[in-house]
Amino acid sequence: MGSAQIVEIIPVSAIDVVNPRARNRRIFREIVTSVAELGLKRPITVRRKKSDGEPRYNLVCGQGRLEAYQTLGQREIPAVVVDASSEDSAIMSLVENCARRQHRTIDLLHDIEGLRTRGYDYDEIARKTGLTIEYVKGVTSLLEKGEHRLLRAVEAGQIPVTVAVLISQAEDAEVQSVLQQAYEEKLLRGQRLMAAKKLIEQRRRRGKGYKSGSRRVDGAPISSNALLRAYRADVDRKRVLIRKSNGTKARLLFILEALRKLLAEPEFVAVLEAEKLDTLPKNLALRLQGEA
Repeated sequence: MGSAQIVEIIPVSAIDVVNPRARNRRIFREIVTSVAELGLKRPITVRRKKSDGEPRYNLVCGQGRLEAYQTLGQREIPAVVVDASSEDSAIMSLVENCARRQHRTIDLLHDIEGLRTRGYDYDEIARKTGLTIEYVKGVTSLLEKGEHRLLRAVEAGQIPVTVAVLISQAEDAEVQSVLQQAYEEKLLRGQRLMAAKKLIEQRRRRGKGYKSGSRRVDGAPISSNALLRAYRADVDRKRVLIRKSNGTKARLLFILEALRKLLAEPEFVAVLEAEKLDTLPKNLALRLQGEA
C-alpha cells in the first residue's frame, strides 16, 4: 500500500460506496448537524478507480460524512486520495471503525487541553486532532474558563460548541438572548433547547464546574443530592474505565486476527525467519494457536 496521501476536492457524484452500511438515524442526524454547524472535521478517504472517462473513486472511510454532504446539498467534498488495493481498503475501513468506537468527544476535549498545556497553538492542535480551528478555539475557551458543565453538554451533543462559547461569554441577564438567537438560527430546538435551559439553570445555581466538594465536618448529615452526585460521579468513572477496557479488547482482537492472517502467509513467515523475528511471547503464541 502506498504511503503518499493528498487531499483533493472531488465531486460527490464521482464517489461510489462499495460496501454501504446501515446507519442509526439518530446518529446520522447528529453527523449532519455537526457538519452543518462546524464543517467537516476530517476529510473522507477514497481510492482512485481505473476509468477512461471522468475520474471516479471508491469510498474507503467516511460514509456518514459523505452522506451528510449529500443531504446538505454539497456538490464537492475534501478527500484523502490513497493508492490501495481492495483488501487494503477494507482493512483501513475496519481500523477506522474500531478507532471510532473508542474515541468520543470527551477524549478530544482532553487531547485539546493536554496539547494547549504543552504549548501548541490552535493551528497545530487542529492539525493533530483533525478538528477545525474554530472548534479548537471554542473548546479551549471553555476549558480556560472552567466551564465543565458546558463542556459536558457539548460532549453529550446537547448544545453546539459555538452556543456553549456564547453562553460562557454572556452575563446572566444576556443568556436568554443567546438561547433565543440559537433557536432562531435552528441550532437549538425541541429537547435540545429544553436541555440547554435546564443546564443554564444548574450552572447559575451550582457554578460552572463539577466541584469535588470540601470535606464535611464529622457528624454533619449528607444530603440526598450530595449522595446522588457522588453516585453519578462514580458511575461516570466506571463508564470511562469500561469504555477504555472495551476499546483495548477490540484493538487486541483486531491485532490478533491480523497476525493470524499474516502468519498464514509462507512468504511473510520466511521473511521473519530470515530476519530472526520468528519468535513470539508464549501467551500470544498460544492465542494464535487457539489454545488459550
